[in-house]
Amino acid sequence: MSKPFRHLTLALVAGLSFLDAGAAGAQVWRADSGQGTYHNPPLYADYPDPDIIRVGRDFYFASTTFVNAPGLTILHSRDLVNWDIASHVMPRLEGNPKYDLSDGGDYRHGVFAPSLRHHNGRFYIAVTPVGHNTRIYSASDIRGPWTMHELDREAFDPGLFIDTDGKAYVATSIGSDGTIRLLNLNANLTAVTGEQKIHYVKGAEGSKLIKRGDWYYLFNAIPRRLALTVSRAKSLMGPWETRDQIDDTTGGHQGALVDLPDGGWYGFVMRDAGAIGRVTNISPVFWRDDWPVWGTPDAPGRVPDTAAKPILGQPFVEPPSSDDFRSRSLGRQWQWNHNPDDSRWSLSERPGFLRLKPTTSADFWNARNTLLQKGQGPKSRAIAKLDVSGLAPGDACGLGTFGKFSNQLVVTRRPDGQGAVSARVVESTETGPTTTPRGEARAIPLRDLWLSVDMDFTADKAALAYSLDGRVWTQMPGDFPLAFAWRTGTFQGEQFGLFCYNPTGGTGRLDIDSFTLTKP
Repeated sequence: MSKPFRHLTLALVAGLSFLDAGAAGAQVWRADSGQGTYHNPPLYADYPDPDIIRVGRDFYFASTTFVNAPGLTILHSRDLVNWDIASHVMPRLEGNPKYDLSDGGDYRHGVFAPSLRHHNGRFYIAVTPVGHNTRIYSASDIRGPWTMHELDREAFDPGLFIDTDGKAYVATSIGSDGTIRLLNLNANLTAVTGEQKIHYVKGAEGSKLIKRGDWYYLFNAIPRRLALTVSRAKSLMGPWETRDQIDDTTGGHQGALVDLPDGGWYGFVMRDAGAIGRVTNISPVFWRDDWPVWGTPDAPGRVPDTAAKPILGQPFVEPPSSDDFRSRSLGRQWQWNHNPDDSRWSLSERPGFLRLKPTTSADFWNARNTLLQKGQGPKSRAIAKLDVSGLAPGDACGLGTFGKFSNQLVVTRRPDGQGAVSARVVESTETGPTTTPRGEARAIPLRDLWLSVDMDFTADKAALAYSLDGRVWTQMPGDFPLAFAWRTGTFQGEQFGLFCYNPTGGTGRLDIDSFTLTKP
């Protein structure tokens, strides 16, 4: 274990002193320097499979959300650097009983690689939930409401494209093959009218199409090489020329370009970044012989760590993070693990608190009211102030990380009526989750309690602590790893999670006064 996690220094204790916070807590990473430059990534969190478009002065960013609900997050920006969450397209996930966490749930599946476009006053999103046909969502306002039409076939990682003549298409390819197909859509984008093979790039997926002048540009991710290619042609039917662009060592491996109001271009690209998950970088792009080149003429072929902002003069904006739960609805930063059981949570039963009632589950992995938000890099600390007086025998409630390793602070009621807090690590494996205690349970009174979880993505380690007064903290011993794994876990970066479950259900409750996200 690294030295910073062996014990709480005086500075750490001071840093954990709790002040009740309102809902507008700051993110721990600020990409905008305030001096006309930015640092990558704009959002230091797991926003994978990006698709970004511009509508007038506004940029919109759609991202993969797997089985988090509400699903399919849309972000908004005026400068590609300062982003906020605009909406979620899917209030609940539909079409599969596993979305309700039946039969082990649908981990690592769900909503993948959406493609976003705007045409004739409407937004369109193509997305293919794993195991389903492609869906086209449509709305006149980015905040919805959205209508949905399902196509008659499955287009992997669909790349929606609307040509200058108004005709609509979906480009699609699967990395295990590499054949790129083009689906013709009807005028209102509700049905496929034709299909043809247009190109082949070994290992290609994540296809995205744009047009610049007389040229069509087709971007493809090559996951086996963690690389991005671009192909160009004067016709959608080809012939296409293909060149390598960048890779994860130079910036990322899945993305495309978006134009600026002044006619310039910027690139957006996803990069694997360890336990935080997959982050999205943005990059200046210039043109050489009608080929896009990532970076600048002084440093071509790579995404810069720091660069001039694409658009100056816009104020600092960020998604919310901390929450005092005084609103009538959950903050837009929150998502549930799968669809929640809505009878087991409330913001109205005790105004000013989020109440979680234990769902019937033998373990954390199948609990239907785990409330999540993204972990943030490079280091972030979550502090939850709880009222645990309402816990009943068998309840297991608390705060932790959620991912390949779910490091948990679990609060329970003992047979003698007192409380206990313990630490455990739930690791997701190919044969199912395994739970390992970390140290002995600590006796506590069942009243107000503060729990703290640190995530250090520079070391891929977590640290857990609790306090009875919000000032003096007790560190939980043991090693608490963080990791990203696409074959096991959630296929997402580590998230913060508030949870409450009981093998027999029961009548207990956990009241959450506040959640505060800070720098450690």
